[in-house]
Amino acid sequence: MTVLAAPTEQFDAALTNDVILHLDAQLASARRLLAIVLDQGVAIRARDVQQVVAQTGLLQMELQRRAVIERDRARLLERAGVLLRVAPGAITIGMLDAVMDPRLAPQARAASAELRGLLEEVQREHHVNRVLMSQELAFLDHLLRLADTDRNLGYDAAGDHSRATAPRLAARHRVLDVEV
Repeated sequence: MTVLAAPTEQFDAALTNDVILHLDAQLASARRLLAIVLDQGVAIRARDVQQVVAQTGLLQMELQRRAVIERDRARLLERAGVLLRVAPGAITIGMLDAVMDPRLAPQARAASAELRGLLEEVQREHHVNRVLMSQELAFLDHLLRLADTDRNLGYDAAGDHSRATAPRLAARHRVLDVEV
């Protein structure tokens, strides 16, 4: 009688742990980014310049933190690439199943999906904020041009102050003042 050995699954416990910890760090960072971008949107809508600037500073700090997280990600992908014999850039979360603890792989897949969703939301909200800021700046530019009776607000293509590029505005503005 032949005894069949139970299949042994080879997985890298250290890599599994590092991937889970890395995804947790990515999620925490993405949540902070989303909170910052949402707060920045509120400040833009309220025309609270100081708060917009403060949120922009927080955004820059979080992006610097993310640079460290991305370096860690690259190292994890290199480790997994060696185990899988695949180029690091080609590795997907599904491919990591082959080298991760099968009990924790579903947790990693769920975290990865959540991360993708958060980053898409951050990107969408950031785009909305950029559009709002563009509109606010265009409106401010319009107001400044109306107020510039000396026509000194024009700039040429190089960004130099130039009277030649300023729009021709009347020296006086006429306003209808009617009492009802």
